Amino acid sequence: MIICKFGGSSVADAAHVKKVKAILHEDNQRNIVIVSAPGRRFAEDEKVTDMLYKCAALVAEGKSCLPVFRKIEDRYRTIIRGLGMDETLLDEEFKTIREDISSSRGADYAASRGEYLSARLVAEYLGWKFIDTAPLIVVKSDGTPDDSSLLHLSQALSSDGRYVLPGFYGVNAEGQIKTFSRGGSDITGAIVARAAKAEAYENWTDVSGIFAADPRIVPDAHVISEMTYSEVRDLAAVGAGVFHEEAIAPVIPLNIPVIVKNTNAPKDAGTRIVPRRDTSGRPLAGVSSKKGYTRLMIHKLMLFKQPGIRHALLTLLHVFGVRPEYSTYGIDSIVWFYDNTQTTDAVAGEMVERLRQEFELDRVELTSGHAVIGIVGEAIMDVPGKFAHGIQSLDEHDIPVCGVTYGVSEVSALIVVKETHATEAVKILYETVLA
Repeated sequence: MIICKFGGSSVADAAHVKKVKAILHEDNQRNIVIVSAPGRRFAEDEKVTDMLYKCAALVAEGKSCLPVFRKIEDRYRTIIRGLGMDETLLDEEFKTIREDISSSRGADYAASRGEYLSARLVAEYLGWKFIDTAPLIVVKSDGTPDDSSLLHLSQALSSDGRYVLPGFYGVNAEGQIKTFSRGGSDITGAIVARAAKAEAYENWTDVSGIFAADPRIVPDAHVISEMTYSEVRDLAAVGAGVFHEEAIAPVIPLNIPVIVKNTNAPKDAGTRIVPRRDTSGRPLAGVSSKKGYTRLMIHKLMLFKQPGIRHALLTLLHVFGVRPEYSTYGIDSIVWFYDNTQTTDAVAGEMVERLRQEFELDRVELTSGHAVIGIVGEAIMDVPGKFAHGIQSLDEHDIPVCGVTYGVSEVSALIVVKETHATEAVKILYETVLA
């Protein structure tokens, strides 16, 4: 059994849905499908999920969402017409959803309806059984799936059935619709793969695998033929957007391989994600960057002589909604990097004052506009010279390094630069350590 998840670009219009059908008919083991909501058809197009979030926001403001929802209806009807199906196929669903959103069911409910409608449509087109994930997948308060989801799904799916399920959502403990984070249909696919004890989980998108660097930055970047679970998680954490970092966890216990493939070029091999790989010929997998970080530097003489100081500092940061993602330590200082969106300038200023006063710090510095670049590879600890060469190359191109971590993770090393240098830094590091 092979689980297939098709992303938003793969169901964006009728032509792509026809490609989905052809791919499924190529292999009769592909008998369970998870679909996203229709994505962009062209650069200026709007994703269905974005329009649904807009509907929820309008209702929250006391305004009508009808004009936006009509666009969503038109989008699905256009797909239905292109597939030669009855144009009224989803009319009753549209009416119910429109009324539910207008009655303030909330953003999660609204956003989930894109996948729901997509799965209804694709199931009808294929002649397969539709199964709603809402009663089956339970999403915990931290946004991760509850273990009970596996039992629910395994009971609902038979080995000889053919099913279409919506991605991206489940229910919370109270039975209300709860979504995963954006891109969460990847997670749904992984949960279903584990519940079904699948031989493989194919993740179909609009590119022929995971690239060793963002091809928008490095046009000649190569596709990674094989990478490990750890590598893909670390690469996704620093901005590689093809596969959701949380979607690996469900498949790990059963060592289910994940294959990222291209709906528009199904014969391409894609990227195979596995528990382990041979690193002898290719110690490193890829490089990626993520912008939007603030640097918080704290300095005090004999700082770490104070018992529990790190915990106390982090506790205060959490009061202000700040949860650092990366850190470096000196004998008298700490540097933390956190996502800019966690605070406003006013809140950050208040946080700095509280830190200064409560801990009698010698110095507190807050600077925004940083990017974190990750160099990822299972054998990165075996090639310190490559990493050092990468740092040297940045220096030769007058790109200052604001922070480095090497040896903390066995799979990745991190370099922090200013956002204005991030694109050039990725190009240099790709050519230096990966090409």
